[in-house]
Amino acid sequence: MNIRFYNARILTLAEGFDIIENGEIGIGNGEILFVGKAGAAVEYEKANPDKRIKWDRESDLKGNLVMPGFKNAHTHSGMTFLRSYADDLPLDRWLTEAVFPREARLTGEDIYHCTKLAVLEYLTSGITAAFEMYLDLEATARATEECGFRCVQVSAMSGRDPAGFEEALRKQEEQFIRLNQGNPLTSVLLGFHAEYTTARELLEGLAELSGKLKAPVYTHNSETAGEVEGCRERWGLTPTELFEECGLYENGGGGYHCVYLSDTDIGIFRKRGLFAVINPGSNTKLASGIAPVSKYLKEGLNLAIGTDGPASNNCLDMFREMFLVTGLAKLHDHDASSVDANDVLRMATVGGAKAMGLKDCDVLAPGKRADLIVIDLCKPNMQPINSITKNLVYSGSKSNVKLTMVDGKVLYEDGQFYVGEDPERIYADVQKVIDSMRD
Repeated sequence: MNIRFYNARILTLAEGFDIIENGEIGIGNGEILFVGKAGAAVEYEKANPDKRIKWDRESDLKGNLVMPGFKNAHTHSGMTFLRSYADDLPLDRWLTEAVFPREARLTGEDIYHCTKLAVLEYLTSGITAAFEMYLDLEATARATEECGFRCVQVSAMSGRDPAGFEEALRKQEEQFIRLNQGNPLTSVLLGFHAEYTTARELLEGLAELSGKLKAPVYTHNSETAGEVEGCRERWGLTPTELFEECGLYENGGGGYHCVYLSDTDIGIFRKRGLFAVINPGSNTKLASGIAPVSKYLKEGLNLAIGTDGPASNNCLDMFREMFLVTGLAKLHDHDASSVDANDVLRMATVGGAKAMGLKDCDVLAPGKRADLIVIDLCKPNMQPINSITKNLVYSGSKSNVKLTMVDGKVLYEDGQFYVGEDPERIYADVQKVIDSMRD
C-alpha cells in the first residue's frame, strides 16, 4: 500500500531532535520512500521518473507529529492473564505463590491469546516492536505475525538439571535458525531467564552456541540487591562478572533491569557494547530499586526502555515508562536537571531498536521500514507548543497516539484496531485463560 502523509510535523531522530515543519513522508511496500519538507513527493518523482506513484491514501495530518514508533525493549506479553491478579506482594512471594504456579498451567494456545491482548495495548501506546521473553516462542510468533506486529524474541531458558542441558541448547539453536528464516516481522536472539535459575554449565553451553551463531545474548541482570548478593555468595562474582567469565558477551547482548550494576559491571557493559534495558515501572511496583540512569549515561552505556510484563507493571505504556525513567532519576540524584527528556526519548525509540537488532526500524529515513506513529498535538496536554519532545516525555499519554503503523500497515488509528480479529474476542479468550485457573 502506498501512503503519503503531508502537512505534518516530522521528528526523524536521524541526527537530532529537530522537527521538520510542514513536512511530508511517503511509504511504499512497507518502506519509507522519502521524508522532507512540503514538495518532497514531487522531488522524489523527479529524481525517480520511472517510479511515479499512485497513492492509495493521502492524509492531511493538520500539523500533527510523525515520529518513529516506540520500541518496548523488555516484556513478557503472555503474562497479560495475570494483570492485577497478584498485586501488592514482595517479589519472592509474587513469583513463588502467584506467578510460577499459574504459568505452569499455561498452554501454547493460552500464550497465543494473551500475547494478542498485549499487542493491542502496545499499539495504543505507539509501540511498534517488542523485545519478548516468554515461555513459548512459536505461540508468541504466531500471535504477533497474525496481528502484523514486529517482535524480537529471546528464550527464557533456565535449568539446573544437567540431564536437560543438551536438549535446552538444541531447542534454542533450532528455534533461532527456523524463526529467523520465516516472517520478516519475527526475529530471534539468544537468551536465558537469569543467573539464579540457570546452572553455570548451561551458561557456558549457551556461550558456545552464541559463538557458533555469532548472536548476542540477553537475560535478566541485577534486578534486585538480593539477586546480586546471591550470585556473589555462589561464585564470588556479580552476575555481569559471571557472564563475562563464562564468555556470554563475546558477541554482545545485554541485560534487563540492570538496577545494581557495579563499577566493574559498567566497565564490562561499556567494553562489550552491551545494552542496559531500564524497567522503571516494574522495578517501582516491586520495590526492586532505582537504576542509576544518569551514571549510565555519563559512562556512555547503551540504554533502552522496557515495560516488563503486565503482571508486574501492570500496564504496557511507554509514556509512563519514559516519565518514570527521568522522574525517578531526578529523585535518585536529588537533581531536577538529571536525565534530560530528549535522552529518554532516544532510549525509548532508537535505543530500543538498536538493542533489538532492528537496524532498519530505528529512525525515519529513506530505505528504512515504515514503523511509525502519529501523535495528536491538538490535545490540551500538548499545548502550547514550546517543546514537542519534552511534551512527549513529561506530559504525553496514550490518548495522544492517533495512529500506529508497522511495516507500512496501519494497525491502529483513532481508537480502531486493524489486526485481523475483533478485540472483544481477544478479551474474552484471555478472560477464559485466567478463569480456568481460579481455585
